[in-house]
Amino acid sequence: MEAQEEEVTEEGINYVAMRNLFVREAREAMEVKVEKKTRSKHVRESAVRLEMSRTMEEWLEFRKKMNPDSLTHRPEFIVKPRGQTVWEGKDVKLHCTVAGWPKPRIAWYKNNVLIDAKAHPEKYTAESNYNMHSLEIKNCDFFDTAKYHVSALNVKGETSAVASVVVKSRGSFKHPEHGVTFETTIIDKFEVAFGSEGETLSLGCTVIIYPTVKKYQPEVVWYRNSVPLKPSKWVHTHWSGERAVLTLVHLNKEDEGMYTLRVNTKSGYDTYAAYVFVRDADVEVEGVPVAPLDVRCHDANKDYVVVTWKQPAVEGSSSILGYYIDRCEVGTHHWAQCNEVPVKYARFPVTGLVEGRSYVFRVRAVNKAGVSRPSRISEAVVAMDPSDRARLRAGPSAPWTGMIKFTEEDPTVGVVPGEPTDVVVTEATKSYVVLAWKPPAQRGHEGVMYYIEKRISGTDTWQRVNTGMPVKSPRFALFDLAEGKSYSFRVRCCNSAGVGEASESTGEVIVGDKLDLPSAPGNPVATRNTDTSVVVFWGASKDVQHLVGYYIECSVVGTDVWMPCNNKPVKQTRFVCHGLITGANYVFKVKAVNAAGYSQSSPNSDAVVVQAAISVPGKPTGVTLLEAFKDYMVLGWNAPANNGGADIRGYFVDYRTVKGGVAGKWHEMNHQALTTTSYKAENLKERLFYQFQVRAVNMAGVSKPSLPSAPLECKEWTITVPGVPVGLHVLEIRDTSVVVLWEPPVFDGRSPVNGYYLDVKEASAGEECWKGVHEKVNKMKYMKVTGLKGGASYVFHVRAQNLVGVGKPSAVLGPILAQTRPGTKEIYVDVDDDGVISMVFECSEMMEGSEFVWSKNYKEITDTSRLTIISERGKSRAIFNSPSLEDLGTFSCVVTNTDGISSSYTLTEEGLKRLLDISHDHKFPVIPFKNEMAMELLEKGRVRFWTQVEKCTSDCQVEYVFNDVIISQGKKYTMNFDKSTGIIEMFMDSLEVTDEGTFTFNLVDGKAKGTTSLVLIGDEFRELQKKSEFARAEWVRKQGPHFVEYLDFSVTPDCDVLLKCKVIETNVNNYSAVDISSKMEHVDKISKHDAGVYEVFLKDERGRDKSTFNLTDAGKMQIRACLCSFLPPANSSSEIKVLSTEHGIVLYSTVTYYHEDLRVGWLHKDGKIAASERVKSGVTGDQLWLKINEPTEKDKGKYSMDIFDGKDGVKRAFDLTGQAWQEYNAHKLSLMIDTCTFISCLDRARVVGGLPDVVAIQEGKSLNLTGNVWGEPVPEVSWTKNEKQLVSDDHYKLKFEHNKFASITIAAVTTADSGKYALVVKNKYGTEAGEFTVSVYNPEEEESKEEKKD
Repeated sequence: MEAQEEEVTEEGINYVAMRNLFVREAREAMEVKVEKKTRSKHVRESAVRLEMSRTMEEWLEFRKKMNPDSLTHRPEFIVKPRGQTVWEGKDVKLHCTVAGWPKPRIAWYKNNVLIDAKAHPEKYTAESNYNMHSLEIKNCDFFDTAKYHVSALNVKGETSAVASVVVKSRGSFKHPEHGVTFETTIIDKFEVAFGSEGETLSLGCTVIIYPTVKKYQPEVVWYRNSVPLKPSKWVHTHWSGERAVLTLVHLNKEDEGMYTLRVNTKSGYDTYAAYVFVRDADVEVEGVPVAPLDVRCHDANKDYVVVTWKQPAVEGSSSILGYYIDRCEVGTHHWAQCNEVPVKYARFPVTGLVEGRSYVFRVRAVNKAGVSRPSRISEAVVAMDPSDRARLRAGPSAPWTGMIKFTEEDPTVGVVPGEPTDVVVTEATKSYVVLAWKPPAQRGHEGVMYYIEKRISGTDTWQRVNTGMPVKSPRFALFDLAEGKSYSFRVRCCNSAGVGEASESTGEVIVGDKLDLPSAPGNPVATRNTDTSVVVFWGASKDVQHLVGYYIECSVVGTDVWMPCNNKPVKQTRFVCHGLITGANYVFKVKAVNAAGYSQSSPNSDAVVVQAAISVPGKPTGVTLLEAFKDYMVLGWNAPANNGGADIRGYFVDYRTVKGGVAGKWHEMNHQALTTTSYKAENLKERLFYQFQVRAVNMAGVSKPSLPSAPLECKEWTITVPGVPVGLHVLEIRDTSVVVLWEPPVFDGRSPVNGYYLDVKEASAGEECWKGVHEKVNKMKYMKVTGLKGGASYVFHVRAQNLVGVGKPSAVLGPILAQTRPGTKEIYVDVDDDGVISMVFECSEMMEGSEFVWSKNYKEITDTSRLTIISERGKSRAIFNSPSLEDLGTFSCVVTNTDGISSSYTLTEEGLKRLLDISHDHKFPVIPFKNEMAMELLEKGRVRFWTQVEKCTSDCQVEYVFNDVIISQGKKYTMNFDKSTGIIEMFMDSLEVTDEGTFTFNLVDGKAKGTTSLVLIGDEFRELQKKSEFARAEWVRKQGPHFVEYLDFSVTPDCDVLLKCKVIETNVNNYSAVDISSKMEHVDKISKHDAGVYEVFLKDERGRDKSTFNLTDAGKMQIRACLCSFLPPANSSSEIKVLSTEHGIVLYSTVTYYHEDLRVGWLHKDGKIAASERVKSGVTGDQLWLKINEPTEKDKGKYSMDIFDGKDGVKRAFDLTGQAWQEYNAHKLSLMIDTCTFISCLDRARVVGGLPDVVAIQEGKSLNLTGNVWGEPVPEVSWTKNEKQLVSDDHYKLKFEHNKFASITIAAVTTADSGKYALVVKNKYGTEAGEFTVSVYNPEEEESKEEKKD
């Protein structure tokens, strides 16, 4: 309180002193004196009176403002500070004069940051005397360049003024700081960037500050469209000490623009800039607009705010009908739509806000297809009175530091407010009208509210608009007015004391759009810029108010699809459209936009091809002396590294004399451009020093001159080695290789040049790092250098050699960056369908006037006898007229008017041979087969011939050939060719004798041909024919009842034989299987009576089938083998028994069955019995026996028999002593009789196998049958037919061989040979016959019978 009282006292003293001063002056001026005056004195006094009158007016104005009895008023600047420009190291002072009551408080700001002069007295001094204020900035440096704001604030409001201070450097921003001059270099620069809404994008550069000073860091500032960026939730910045990174989180179209990195040091600054494009995110519904952008809030009051936005670049499938505005109270997540009907204008007054609350807003566009995604939300805005806002917010327009103190006066109660003033219509559209006014001067301190009234033109009735609730803000938006009608408006103030008088009327206002659409921009002009960008210029819209900016669209010629080039409107009439396709042909159009909407699009620009623009070339380098004589010198130089996108057309040489170290003026030496990189400067003076410089020229103009050469003395050379090679240049730059070319030196020395040496080193290495690329001398004027490091830079020089020695190195070529240019293509070899061999090179970066130049061994090809060159539309083809060994070598192609685009191809002898083979295959192409022709047997005995080709066209044709005769589809042949799979098929229902031969498929597909064959002859054909007939017979058999399992046997565990088969019974709708079986006797009991052929017959009206089983000796063997699976023969043997015969004693054992693998050994008294005439062992049928003829006492004892069947072994024993021996003697006679009977059974004559039951044979064939015979003694053999004995002759040949095999051969059988045959065998123990039936048939008769049946 004491401090406050002191301030009030100070103000009172100042006021009284100022008032007394003015009163004293006024009184003296009002005194009247009468005296006589001259004319000149009267004139002087009149002038003094006029001056006094002005002084009185100023005094009265000051009194009005300073008199505490008058109304207080807000501050205002009588004198505003002025911007100034000063040199570094100087002082600058800013002045201003401010009026206002109570006395305003002053604050100074630098770039929106409060200046605390007391904290930095060495830098700033702030003074305030009698309402005059000043800020002094001492010892100005670069960082003092800024905008300085001065703000004045009292209880009635605030105001501010701004002044710019620019500090200029005397040394181009290279002013040393403490003896150090910092040099800034920005590398690893970010390129033009593209992102989509919602993505995160990072931009970065590496910054090198030289020299490095410990703890010193530069100031790194990022700008968007020249506005400094501050860190926020959308913008993140990072400085690591070496790299500056800007990260844009969740991109929106508001982030599109030119981004600049500025690095400030004590010695100056450096900048780098590139554009960032933000594409629209994919729409959720096809055809809807994209989101609006740049939503902002203006003119915020207690319950009112104006929301503005910018229209999007893409309207969707139809024009935008309007926009919806949504609001959300800060701290909640509830979005409320502010308007029910879409508004067309990009500006909308939002009313109904709650005072003191904060809001954010967003906007959505709508067209016929639907509603867009919402825009990025606006910054929060508080619904409050602007004067209250000034006390709270920071910034140059309303600085609030907490340092300014004031007190409110006591509220005045009971004062009815006066009438508002300056009621105007600020906005008028067909949707709404916005009124604005100034509060009344007489309103008290409790605040006022307002009622708005309207009147329709032509009436006297005023209607109150806001009858329910008065508004708090001096702004109001009226909706629901009739479009086209005229209205007048006025405002009344109210408070607790009552409603004041109405303001003056606004006058008649017609409801309608006051802001018109912009006019169409002028014709756009597109010019080439880079390989992916085009610069577009256009004329500004002539009739436009409140222009927001322009949108540029592009379309590839012929597509009629327009794409936006920018998604944020630009105000300038020049724009660089990036992200285009190299080599494509584009047209452009432009449309303007303001709050009312879009203009009509401008006319389309002329089409432009996206290619790099042509510029003047760079400087030539390495001007050197090649040869010198008394009155002339030969100069050489290197072509510029950058040709400006067009071929160098020539060079201009300038010279000047140097005398005593003083250089003269430059003079031109040649008036016509030189086409080589060397020049003979003539008419010079001997022993005088000269300097030379060279300029290059292309179609865009003349370059800057090269660096001057060293002073060169004009005197004759006496050296003997060659001069330096000239004209060094490179082609085919790749990551690991480069081709260096040069021209021979102008001066050969004493003998001609016979070779060259090429040296290389990395550009950053020292002079001692030069190394030779090759060891042996190179006689060519070019060399390919390999083994380079990708991304490294290299320099080269060449030395010439003659018989005397090696000359000096040429001027250095480089640095050359070993890096393959993006999009680089190589020469490739092509062989067309006609077998023509050619080399092809493509270039997508052709410039105007660019040409393809082909060379062989790096010499331009002028002779067209070997090659025919055809070039069109970025593609060149070099066709070999007649390829041969003469064409071996390195072929290269260079594209003129480009940045050295080139490639080469080396044709070797091996490569030529391969190409000639491919050419032959293309001239005479062969259709490739996946599979050669094959054959397979199908159901019904059908035969399928097929093959498959790897590929064919729809025009491929097949010719079917049999034995060189073309066959076609018909009754016998069926053909099919599936071109989608390449499978070729031919079907035959059956194979006949006449089908023996060669089957061939001949294919023709355009020029290509293919052949595949299959030979079916001899035994292979006959075997296939039999299989076909069998398959067809099987198919016929299976059409009716048939066997699925033929008649066969099984042996039960009881050793019973079971004959069985399985039958399918078929009818129209059913198939069923039936088992048929028949039980026979035990295996041991199967006798001759059971032997024979067993048959089962099936038959109905659909067909018949038969199954047979041959139960002869062979059949028994099968049965015995089957029995082996569950009962081993050794275990089935019986105990040894004894049998007396007329010759002696027989010991024997019986097995269930016997097979040849059974091993039997007999022992007597555990000793092996040796075979002799008296003692024999053997097997007869199922009996194992040991015969002892005329036994004696020595034969008594224990006999044993060892049996082994391969798996198991059994030992049987018998004791031939005692009672057994006596019984033998007692029953010798009866035993002899029984023995004779047994032997007769064993040795009787038998037919043991080999003969079939039935033989079916074709007439004219020969029949040969053989039967196996057994018996002891050897039986007699005979053959019978129909029970009549046959005699061997030419027709019947009868044989009996080895006492075991009896055979019969019938030559050329006829139907008369059909009948019942038998093989009869006979000895003293018995007789047996093996019977069989022979059936002879005629095929033709069989076919005729079948046809009759059908």
